[in-house]
Amino acid sequence: MITKEKILEKLSNVLDPDIKKDLVTLNMIKNIKINDLEASFDIELTTPACPLKEKIKKDCLNELEKLNSKITYKINFTSNVIPFDKKNMVKNIKNIIAVTSGKGGVGKSTISSNIAVGLSKMGAKVGLIDADIFGPSIPTMFNCENEQPTFKKEEDKNLIIPIEQYGIKLVSMGLLVPKDKAIIWRGPMASSAMKQLIADVDWGDLDYLIVDLPPGTSDIHITLSQNFPVTGSVIVTTPQKVSTIDAEKAVAMFNQDKTKVSILGIIQNMSYFNSNDGDKHFIFGENGGKELSNKLNIELLGDIPIDKKISESSDNGYPIVLKDEYSSKIFEEICHNIARKIAVNNFK
Repeated sequence: MITKEKILEKLSNVLDPDIKKDLVTLNMIKNIKINDLEASFDIELTTPACPLKEKIKKDCLNELEKLNSKITYKINFTSNVIPFDKKNMVKNIKNIIAVTSGKGGVGKSTISSNIAVGLSKMGAKVGLIDADIFGPSIPTMFNCENEQPTFKKEEDKNLIIPIEQYGIKLVSMGLLVPKDKAIIWRGPMASSAMKQLIADVDWGDLDYLIVDLPPGTSDIHITLSQNFPVTGSVIVTTPQKVSTIDAEKAVAMFNQDKTKVSILGIIQNMSYFNSNDGDKHFIFGENGGKELSNKLNIELLGDIPIDKKISESSDNGYPIVLKDEYSSKIFEEICHNIARKIAVNNFK
């Protein structure tokens, strides 16, 4: 006779491929139900972006077959993203991910947009802050330049209700000031705005909040790292030496005691160009991001090609990860890598 205890005993032999512990110890097996014909249960994943569901399912079925029962097994997948710092969570934001670069012009905002949409496509609840106060571009990339957030009163505060586009909750200074006006602020004012874009927004429940930071190292970076529990940062570079040198400085900033933030990995943008004959052409040099990754012992999360469709999609306000394109698959893989890294780090 099949019992809950026998099922759990067998499933204790199945390891989570990333965390390297068994599903029972991780408390991932939920809602076991057994009748004469069928046994069903849920596997609660640590991220909806898990790319290894089929492997986990296959491993479970292989173990359960050893019970030599004629009943069938039904496995359902759910997810519960692990928060970075449950005690000090800001509102109901489980993870804050900072995306930055050592220098401008490397495609940081394009990458932030596609990471946000990619994680949302995988089933996560995602928000995106355009924290590049002086050069906001997220409204253009999400085709919402002419929209304005609304506000609601909560106790003694007016909270911003974010714009929602493609399943993402968005906040940007570009949505709060006329688009033909320049923002001319000193550092303390920009830092104050950074705080408000997180603390004074009605985010609701979020698995991931992506913060598209300005390039370089500035007051805004310091404000974020010192005032909020940042899960980790993603560093964007190109293969060029001038870019990787500045990217290394961005890593160094987040390694200092006063601005300590875990580095989730490096993304190399503009890595190569695919010609019509299928050859890769390394226009800006080859392996600059990989060499930096090896030097600093930081994971290389992905290589994004030079692809006209990426820039066209951004200019048209429709991130390419929403399409079925070559580069879309690369962004999806990068999102899997980020979610996996966060799940492993947070479990520790």
